[in-house]
Amino acid sequence: MKLMMTTLLAALVLAGCATPPPIDESRLPATPAAFKTLQGPQGSAPVADGRWAVVPPSDAEPRGDWWLAFGDAQLNDLEQRALRNNTDLQSAAARLAQARALSRSADADRLPQVGANAGAYRGTTAGQGPAVTPLYRAGLTASWEADLSGRLTQASRAARLDTQAREALLQSTRLMVQADVAQTYLSLRFTDQERRLVRDTVAAYRETLALTQRRYQAGDVAELDLARVQAEVASTEAEAVALDRRRAQLENALAVLLGEPASGFSLAEAQDLAALPAIPAGLPSAVLARRPDVAAAQRSLLAAQARVGVAQAAWFPSLALTATGGYASPELSDVFKWSARAWSVDALLSLPLFDGGRRKAGIESAQAGLDLAMADYRQQLLQALREVEDSLSGLQLLSRQSEVQAQAVDAASRATALSDARYRNGFISQLDLLDARRSELRNRRVALQVQAEQYQATVGLVRALGGGWTPAG
Repeated sequence: MKLMMTTLLAALVLAGCATPPPIDESRLPATPAAFKTLQGPQGSAPVADGRWAVVPPSDAEPRGDWWLAFGDAQLNDLEQRALRNNTDLQSAAARLAQARALSRSADADRLPQVGANAGAYRGTTAGQGPAVTPLYRAGLTASWEADLSGRLTQASRAARLDTQAREALLQSTRLMVQADVAQTYLSLRFTDQERRLVRDTVAAYRETLALTQRRYQAGDVAELDLARVQAEVASTEAEAVALDRRRAQLENALAVLLGEPASGFSLAEAQDLAALPAIPAGLPSAVLARRPDVAAAQRSLLAAQARVGVAQAAWFPSLALTATGGYASPELSDVFKWSARAWSVDALLSLPLFDGGRRKAGIESAQAGLDLAMADYRQQLLQALREVEDSLSGLQLLSRQSEVQAQAVDAASRATALSDARYRNGFISQLDLLDARRSELRNRRVALQVQAEQYQATVGLVRALGGGWTPAG
């Protein structure tokens, strides 16, 4: 008994050693005070104000319906349908339910276990000759493992962190689906705009073709001029058909995001474009704490840290307490009589001595898992900063590009009007008119594409910031 108490005391003292190593925050990247694109004078370098700290993430902060900023009723409806029926969201929700069940299972290991049992035995008993003796028993058993080294606590903590990581991944999947719906819808709307532009150009070419045919029949122009216009009409019509194909593909992709069959989904062409939300003047990098994928990586890191503690605890003794109570009798009719009662209480202290290096390998594996989780977390932080900087710089430069491209459209439109008037009066060749119209169409399509990229970059910024750009708190 004295030896048992000495061993138990030693186990309690050593249990404090089963503490997982702290997170080395020096391995995390330096965090800027503000995003590079939004800092003061152009060309100024970002200033680091410290390093990332492993602090509680704010991914649970409400993000609101950020797509409402676009002011498009059709987009609002599509987003709601996607949140109800998207299969990626349903899969993420199912994985979260699994993680929650595993967490409850880990918590259950820390609680007493109680069970009922009943049985019958028939055989010989030592010292009583060959006589066959029956034995009937019924009772309850209870067991509980004292968490001397903190192994069960660390395992439960790791399971809870895994669950929280799954919750963050569900949020990340929800944000991804919302952004994909918005970007696909906006791509479809800009494809509609481009289709109208190309069809209008085809109509203009047809007018030129009709005029050229009349002049050819009157002998004013050669057949070569007629063939050139015919080729231009056919080429532009082919581009219109290609845009029809692209629209059909975008419509089908949108149906999949909504969790609906593509065969029964259609979206009517709309005339008006959604409004482009304005970007605030400054965005602190702290808003990245709201990104669900960053939060998931952080919780996976903390779970890996806890598992190192679980592996370390394998070196320490374990104490299991077991109690049984019930009835046992050679006669079935006497099983539940008070005289047939029996009970026992056991305490089992086990101390591992030699396992061929299994526990050491377990600690090394857990430590490697912690290093991997740290690398993943660091990469997630770097990727998050890059995505925000990409979106912000893209929006800034696209705005300038849009202004310059608008000037090109105005000049090309003026050139087309002048060329048409001069052609009708016979001052320039029909080839010059075709070149002017081709240039105008190209510049108008580029202007539309730049505008579409502005919308895509805005949604990309929403995704990069974890949903909207109003800092939490």
